[in-house]
Formats: sequence, C-alpha cells, structure tokens
Amino acid sequence: MRSLTRRNFVKQSGFGLLTFCIGGCEVETTPRNARKQGAAMRVLTAPEVATLEAFGEVLLPGSREAGIANFIDHQLASPAESQLLMIKYLNVAPPFEPFYRDGLAALDRAARIADQVGFHELDAGRQQELVSRLSSENPPGWDDGPPAPFYFFVVRNDAIDVTYGTAEGFEALRIPYMAHILPPSRWGE
Repeated sequence: MRSLTRRNFVKQSGFGLLTFCIGGCEVETTPRNARKQGAAMRVLTAPEVATLEAFGEVLLPGSREAGIANFIDHQLASPAESQLLMIKYLNVAPPFEPFYRDGLAALDRAARIADQVGFHELDAGRQQELVSRLSSENPPGWDDGPPAPFYFFVVRNDAIDVTYGTAEGFEALRIPYMAHILPPSRWGE
C-alpha cells in the first residue's frame, strides 16, 4: 500500500472526504458536514474544540464552519504517517497531539491571565488582540505550550487547508483551480 501523502490524498479523494462517527455510524463526509452533523470528536475535548474553533475563526474567518476542529481531531486520531496536518511537513516528530493540546491550553491560559475568561469567551476584539500578539511573541501565561508564533503559523495553515484547500475554496477566492491532478468531485458530493 502506498503511503498517504497530501498529493496522493488529493488525487484519491478530492481532499475532503474523511471518515467521521456521526450518530454512532462511520460516515465518509467532509469536515464541514461532520461539524454540521455533530460528529463525535475522538481526541479533542469540548473545551479544546471551543478554543480551537474560536482561534481558527480569528486566524481565518470561515474556518469554524469549514470544520477546522473536526479536521484536526480526525487527523490526530489517524496514524502519524497518514496525517495531513501542517506540522508534519515542518519536520516535527510525531506524536502531534501534545503540540495542539499544549498550544490550546497555553492560549486559554493567556486569555484567563489577561481577561479572567477562556479564549472562546473573549469578545472578538480581545481575541484579535491576543492572536495578533502571539503571532510575534509568547504572551503572558504562555509557559508550557509550543512557541506562540510557531503555533500561530501551524494552526493558521491548517485553517487555510480546511477552508480553501479544495476546488470550491479556490472558487470562493475567485482563483482558477489549476491542479495537476483534478479531484473526482467536490467535497461531499
């Protein structure tokens, strides 16, 4: 069996159809549809999902609806060699779960130090301020997580992948989709 690379994944599935547990059944669908249908998370906790979705929304509006939490959770639950997370392509050794979990905890801790509430509970303006800060430095309270600018970079790229990494995403940006290998269909079709 061939190893699963981003290129092979796009070639085989149109980048988007993944297997999620919805209502106790395994279903092939997109991260967007998995979110809409309330797919069960396998790795991330509900508070981590809330923080990740809020963070993703600041990094790239629309990533919550695109299913950023479902995508990352699915990838973390998959074998390391078949994961498609950006961190894998930056020569960071697996497992990747601690990277995401520690970063989410550090983000939440930094929000609590600054405003006494979790990141997902901050108003949009305060979320934006904190994310702008962590794009260039570790904010107060960011003690145990990966370097904040690196975490920002990785999760932002994951948000871009899940939101715009399809023919439909390119269409939304009004950019011609000129893939070397065209996927067989749009996500979820």
